[in-house]
Amino acid sequence: MTTPAAPLSILHVVRQFLPNRGGLEDFVANLAREQARLGHGVRVLTLDRLFSQPDRRLPARERLEGIDIERIPFFGSHRYPIAPSAFRHLGDADIVHVHAIDFFFDAFALARPLHRRPMVATTHGGFFHTSAHSRLKKLWFEGPTRLSVRGYAEIVACSESDARMFEGITPDGVEVIQNGVDLEKFAGAASAEPRRALLTIGRFAHNKRLDRLLATLRALNADGAGWRLRIVGVPSDVSAEALTAEIDRMGLTGAVTLHTGLDVPAIRDLIGQSSLFVSASQYEGFGIALIEALSAGLVPVAHPNDAFAWLAQRHPSIALCDFSDAEAAAGAIRSAYAQLENGEIARGAEDLSDYRWSTIAARYVAVYEGALAETGHGLTASAA
Repeated sequence: MTTPAAPLSILHVVRQFLPNRGGLEDFVANLAREQARLGHGVRVLTLDRLFSQPDRRLPARERLEGIDIERIPFFGSHRYPIAPSAFRHLGDADIVHVHAIDFFFDAFALARPLHRRPMVATTHGGFFHTSAHSRLKKLWFEGPTRLSVRGYAEIVACSESDARMFEGITPDGVEVIQNGVDLEKFAGAASAEPRRALLTIGRFAHNKRLDRLLATLRALNADGAGWRLRIVGVPSDVSAEALTAEIDRMGLTGAVTLHTGLDVPAIRDLIGQSSLFVSASQYEGFGIALIEALSAGLVPVAHPNDAFAWLAQRHPSIALCDFSDAEAAAGAIRSAYAQLENGEIARGAEDLSDYRWSTIAARYVAVYEGALAETGHGLTASAA
């Protein structure tokens, strides 16, 4: 990789960011931190309210975890929040990096003849996380999204499934850069002794199918085996109250604990009380939580969505099972636990080096260089 002649001014644009927690927020935060460590100027532009706390307005400017954040007001649905003031915050940005496919993605593409900034976008699963409104989504994807991609110098997919989705509408093709993962955050944190304790981490969202995890736990405990499930995350289109009510309705009050708003040390403590990571998610843009689970030494048992199936081909300790069948899923979990008890699974033996943020950040800087060269906005040191 060549090195830019001078540090870049990078503007990341994402609808939700710190203090909110989730896969998208963590991705942008880690990438921004690593790029700043490399000497680049980095800002994050985001919305001024969290979808989970719509009545709380966040500061217009703030620095959190070493990242400069600018926040703007919006109106409309959280599915497509409209924020017209976004263009006032371009500042000195050499490159605009838009994350996910939403208003920002379309608006910056539409306005490109006016702002003329080189732009890169990362797909993060598009907007097909659930089957809801699938016909409307397909029409939008084939119409406005197909037009918007033409405004970007590079479309980056964070998984092979995303690449397949976007290649059909992207004239110059799609580059795949898998998500980076903070491999140190939970490294080796899993319980040293096997425990009948399951952990899942992620948004409380319909596509995560937490209802199927609860049904699986009920099947696991039908014989009184005493399995426990810890659900860690933040409310999204499923509220904590609704989830608690479902836990009570299924008679799992003593076996399931719900944890929201935890910091990293608190999550690490919960991992230390667990042996297996479980996910019934029907759709994932990549699967950061699963890689974090591997780094922690948890044994993953996951639903075979495209992202998890792709990861399972590369990491043999990931067990796949169909969580729509609670009895079969319970059997897969029992089998994984038995292998763990018998020492048949070498925890922590997986090579996860490809996911290091230093590697991912370097690849994105190379993409930015290409975008700058393509649009005539800059030369690399090697070309100078």
